[in-house]
Amino acid sequence: MINITLIIPALDPDERLIPVVKDAVAHGIADIIIVNDGSRAECMKNFPKESEFPEVKILTHEKNRGKGAALRTAFSYFLENRPESEGVVTADSDGQHTTEDILLCVEEMTHGERAVILGCRDFDDPSVPPKSKFGNKCTRAAFSVFCGIKISDTQTGLRVIPREYVAELMEARGDRYEYETNMLFMIDTNRIPRREVKIHTVYFDRNSASHFRPIADSVKIYGLILRFAASSIASSVLDLLLHALFLAFVFTGTGSLSEFAATACARVISSFANFSLNKRVVFHSRLNFGKTLFRYVCLAIPVMIASWLCVYFISKELDVHSAVLRTLVKLPVDLVLYFINFRIQRRWVFAEERQPAKSDGGKT
Repeated sequence: MINITLIIPALDPDERLIPVVKDAVAHGIADIIIVNDGSRAECMKNFPKESEFPEVKILTHEKNRGKGAALRTAFSYFLENRPESEGVVTADSDGQHTTEDILLCVEEMTHGERAVILGCRDFDDPSVPPKSKFGNKCTRAAFSVFCGIKISDTQTGLRVIPREYVAELMEARGDRYEYETNMLFMIDTNRIPRREVKIHTVYFDRNSASHFRPIADSVKIYGLILRFAASSIASSVLDLLLHALFLAFVFTGTGSLSEFAATACARVISSFANFSLNKRVVFHSRLNFGKTLFRYVCLAIPVMIASWLCVYFISKELDVHSAVLRTLVKLPVDLVLYFINFRIQRRWVFAEERQPAKSDGGKT
């Protein structure tokens, strides 16, 4: 058993938390950090007593701040107080993650390249509640289509993080469930190695004890994708409107030069609007304005040329001449380019420069 720290965020835990701790200790896990995230007074009896479990350190939020904030609090304490630990493994307080699976994921981290290990459940298992199955499959599809990230369990709370990546992943945005999703985005964007391990699929009472808020937390989880979609839709409407106006009143010919001129003028205006929205609202980029603008232009020019060529040749093949119909041809073309755009903007245009990983004195 390597020197690892088990982190358990807990909000209003039931009687299952103490058995989780007992089993972990019995299997050789000698360092456990529990974050009491503003639990109700009547639930305090369900926390293990530090006097009875010397392996346990309990950190407390006076008010509920969310799972992401709880994990960040534990990560910060870990970096400051556990210099000899190889890394952290996060798990839920309700026993969904068995000790055997925790140890299996920790062991996987020691094999080959050090990487973030994700304990992934089987959502085709008949025991999975329909709400959980539907939510995971939707998120998994969104990750794959929009971001090009293939993860079989996007909502897993069982993750092993080597020490050298903890500080980096603390920078992920969000205080609630969206923090775990943004952590996955950061792992992919910063090209942090990751591997998956199949674990047991355990649900108690159809997952009724979950603190997940279906609407509010889903909006936060999909925040990046939704913001990019809204920005893209607004910019696309502006682009299409300008494209139609330029074709109808300025570049009235039917040749390729007229199509290019209308596309270019519309795209220059709409692209600047899109760049401003994406930098400030979507990706919250802190990179230098000139650097991100240069990257954006390097992407926007070939995308614009691709849009122009596709619309021109499709319109020519279909013998389309009216400005309205040519603009309608542009819709599906730009939809395909939209998915490509999102991936490149997230991973390159607005991506933060990654700093070399530091181990804070721990073993690497």
